[in-house]
Amino acid sequence: MILSYFSIKRLCIKVGVIMKIKIFTTGGSIDKYYSTQVSDFIVGDPQMAQILEDGNITVEYEIESLAQKDSLDITKEDRQRILERVNADPNHRILITHGTDTMIETAKSLSTIPDKVIVLTGAMQPAAFKRTDAAFNIGGAIIALQTLPEGVYIVMNGRIYDPLKTHKNLNLDRFEDT
Repeated sequence: MILSYFSIKRLCIKVGVIMKIKIFTTGGSIDKYYSTQVSDFIVGDPQMAQILEDGNITVEYEIESLAQKDSLDITKEDRQRILERVNADPNHRILITHGTDTMIETAKSLSTIPDKVIVLTGAMQPAAFKRTDAAFNIGGAIIALQTLPEGVYIVMNGRIYDPLKTHKNLNLDRFEDT
């Protein structure tokens, strides 16, 4: 008997198999804070563990930091390293936190990876801010990873986007369909 992806997923849910998620962090606004020493925002330590702890997440996960950069500083070499780490990772479900300015470019570069569900997310405002979209976007990404078929996606602003069909609207501070 051959089982489809959705049949296997329903079976896993029915018998209570917990799906592990691998989380790669790369920096971006989600990890920024204001430094009074340099009077500017800088990318700090990854905020993901604290956000997941605060959300009382019960999904099994592992976090690995690949970079601590503003996405405008992500290079071709950085993208290649991200691609290699995601491709080599044994986990089927991959979440990548990434700065929003070049998130689409990185998502497109991952499109050659087969047999994985890959979701990129981030925040327009740092997780350290009282008013931030970080936890909301991460929660959406965690749910998306558990329900989407294999492919590469961007989860922002309560929506799931195809990286080939979205853009960042700088005037409205959100992602939209193209």
